[in-house]
Amino acid sequence: VQLQASGGGLVQAGGSLRLSCEASGRTFSMGWFRRLPGKEREFVAAVSWSGGTIRYADSVKGRFTISRDNAKNTVYLQMNSLKPEDTAVYYCAADLRPFVWVIDNAYEFWGQGTLVTVSS
Repeated sequence: VQLQASGGGLVQAGGSLRLSCEASGRTFSMGWFRRLPGKEREFVAAVSWSGGTIRYADSVKGRFTISRDNAKNTVYLQMNSLKPEDTAVYYCAADLRPFVWVIDNAYEFWGQGTLVTVSS
């Protein structure tokens, strides 16, 4: 499975961006991770195939929304009320097993990163 992420860019604090990640085939769990400057990659959000199970990092709850369109094999990350500390390279990930993972080494497939920069 190949993943293609898009949607990053430069936005002012308080603004919004939507990231997209299209998979080349069907997957079960799809998620977003990010790597902040000088830090380890961290979990952001993940969703099951049905959308019935969703997980968020505490730092993004209430501001970010993950969703998916299975007809398009695409997962989205709507990011609202962005803060400078959200500046990072965002990665999408996918796995075929029936579980929603929150740790990066559980995911088998990864997309290229897309840079999100939030200016103050």
